[in-house]
Amino acid sequence: MRAGSPRLLREINDRAAIEILLANGAMTRSELETAIGLSKPATAQLLARLEEDDVVRREGLRGGARGPRAQLWAVNGALCHVAAVDLTAASVDIAVADISGRLLAEHRAVMPAGPTEAVLAAFTTALGAAVRLAGLPEDGLRHVVVGSPGAVDRATGQLGFAPHLPGWEGFDLPGRLSELLNATVTVENDVNLVALEEMVSGKAVDVRDMVLVWPADAVGSAVVVNRVLLRGATGGAGEIDWMRVPDRAQAGSEVGREGIRFGDLVSSASITGLAAAHGVVAETGIEAVRAAVADPELGLPFLTDLARRIATGVANLVSVLDPELVLLSGETAETGGQLLCELVQTELHQLVIPKTPVELASVTGNAVRAGALHAAYAIAREEIFGLPAADFMKPAGSRSHR
Repeated sequence: MRAGSPRLLREINDRAAIEILLANGAMTRSELETAIGLSKPATAQLLARLEEDDVVRREGLRGGARGPRAQLWAVNGALCHVAAVDLTAASVDIAVADISGRLLAEHRAVMPAGPTEAVLAAFTTALGAAVRLAGLPEDGLRHVVVGSPGAVDRATGQLGFAPHLPGWEGFDLPGRLSELLNATVTVENDVNLVALEEMVSGKAVDVRDMVLVWPADAVGSAVVVNRVLLRGATGGAGEIDWMRVPDRAQAGSEVGREGIRFGDLVSSASITGLAAAHGVVAETGIEAVRAAVADPELGLPFLTDLARRIATGVANLVSVLDPELVLLSGETAETGGQLLCELVQTELHQLVIPKTPVELASVTGNAVRAGALHAAYAIAREEIFGLPAADFMKPAGSRSHR
């Protein structure tokens, strides 16, 4: 055996133990030795090493039993802390957690509508409040992942494709936030983070190629090729809001021939107008879809037309990418549910050759923040423990201030 091999094996076993404890939570020594495949003495030595380095801690006993066989071991979450932020023009939704995955604090705050100094001040104030709620010092965060509309150009750090986010454009966004927060910062597209969360815990766990589409006033999508998020040269891959599509309802008109902005076809105002034409009266697009789902006899023609609009845009993506799966996400898709997905799939299959399935994204709650939190874990765990992050977890726009 070559010199240095025993040390290398110990490091490999240590990383394996940390990874298993992070995935499963607190475990007894016997549970850990079974999971790793080591002998009892080797596992005992491993835990002693990691405890001495303050990487793992004793954490209670299994089922109220006594003795060393009942002792639970867990990763020391206090080694570092991360934050995840869902940023919109109106608000921030923040979660602070430790490296073991334990959620320490949640905080929401209203955001002003620019100028830059005002929005950055409000942002740092909100982060500071979340850090205090978590019981951490002011500089207690190692990494922050921000989910934002638009996309960050990796070469410049500037946010683009986000005219509806005043005050956030025209400067190195992750670099500026890193200076303000005294932590490394990644800024990632919000829909990309939803796709990431679907790959971690949703419908795309075993999917290699997919498209996730978020129909809304600023419609967006995420493209995954071979388990890697496609971001493009300037971060704009998947920014389909301005994509020109034919308006199939006006096929013989000038608008129909020249096409229409996809975002205009699936905006709340457009959906409300479409619903009214079918006798479904509502103040917002979401309310219109909800009313149609509640009364399919009245609402089915409207939902079919809406599905046709969504499918018209999705067809362009499917024709180019030929993905395994199309996922629909966001409030419009969630409200339309399985019925809307089935209608979109039917319309899509009439437009393209690939018979790509269309399903509803499964992650509930704030999927943007959840995806940001998983990305933050991956980045911090690679830095602290040397655990390699999956390709789809690797950040697009980040800057270090340390």
